[in-house]
Amino acid sequence: MKRYLILSDGSVFEGEAIGADGETVGEVVFTTAMVGYMETLTDPSYYGQIVAHTFPLIGNYGAIEADSESDAPALKGYVVREECFEGSNFRKESELDVFLKKHGIVGICGVDTRALTKKIRSKGVMNGTITSKKTLTPEKLKELKAYRVKDAVSSTTCKEERTLGSGSKRVVLWDFGAKGNIERELLKRDCTVIRVPAHTSAERIAELKPNGIMLTNGGGDPADNTDIIAELKKVNEYRIPTFGICLGHQLLALSRGASTSKLKFGHRGANQPVRDSVTGRTYITSQNHGYAVVRDTLPADAELRYSNANDKTAEGIDYSAIPAFSVQFHPEACGGPLDTNFLFDRFMELMSE
Repeated sequence: MKRYLILSDGSVFEGEAIGADGETVGEVVFTTAMVGYMETLTDPSYYGQIVAHTFPLIGNYGAIEADSESDAPALKGYVVREECFEGSNFRKESELDVFLKKHGIVGICGVDTRALTKKIRSKGVMNGTITSKKTLTPEKLKELKAYRVKDAVSSTTCKEERTLGSGSKRVVLWDFGAKGNIERELLKRDCTVIRVPAHTSAERIAELKPNGIMLTNGGGDPADNTDIIAELKKVNEYRIPTFGICLGHQLLALSRGASTSKLKFGHRGANQPVRDSVTGRTYITSQNHGYAVVRDTLPADAELRYSNANDKTAEGIDYSAIPAFSVQFHPEACGGPLDTNFLFDRFMELMSE
């Protein structure tokens, strides 16, 4: 069945229907990751977005739900050049198309994803719809242009507090739409992980008597989370060792007085080079974000530790007034490079100190 991806600038990309029936609207973004499509599909940071893969063949090892980063996909749509309808892998549980249908994800294949990516890189991220109609009415086009990702954190956070493990260090995992592997990396390091919802109060976090706090990834505009930022300011006063990843990195910076801004097309993929200003070493990292901390707005106690080697955006910050550090990239990345996994060990050392 014919299906179309229509962008808010009027561009039309023709393809074939995959996944669930229906149509969808979202912010169209691309990822350059060559592997790990199951992790991409289930990353809560993609909430409200239509995700396109630059890698041309997706689905070649089927669907392996054990590799999921969350209970269900949060993205709005899926775009690929070619879908493999019969994956080959000894761990395969079903096919990719079966997984998309199961979770109600509307998709399209046969799209010229190279042309789509070039358009987004030149014009910037824009809204789009996957639909069976080749043209949109003026009303539908107006709705498409007005679309905005909202309530990403509240829609993807856990609903209630829970505790996992029985390790020597108590870590509060402040869940803003957490990837599962962050939790797994802490459990591997002898931590008791207390996962709490995004709108948990600073007082409740203090009551839990943690040795450390993990601020997780998540979707949407970080500046929208004014209530969380206010609570995080209070948490900073407790001087509990803190490690922020992705959205957690942005929220920590906002709580310290910095600002954030939207990038033209974001960083999404497993090949982003990041330079360490202390050692001079460059790491290849996995990333998924559309916003960045504005480096010129950092407070006096913040040292810019990591920078993106391509566009010089802020990738990591060390704080001297509080025992905290954060990174924009994903040191826990599954389906991506683990070059910066040592940052979890740094967090353990910070808690020991």
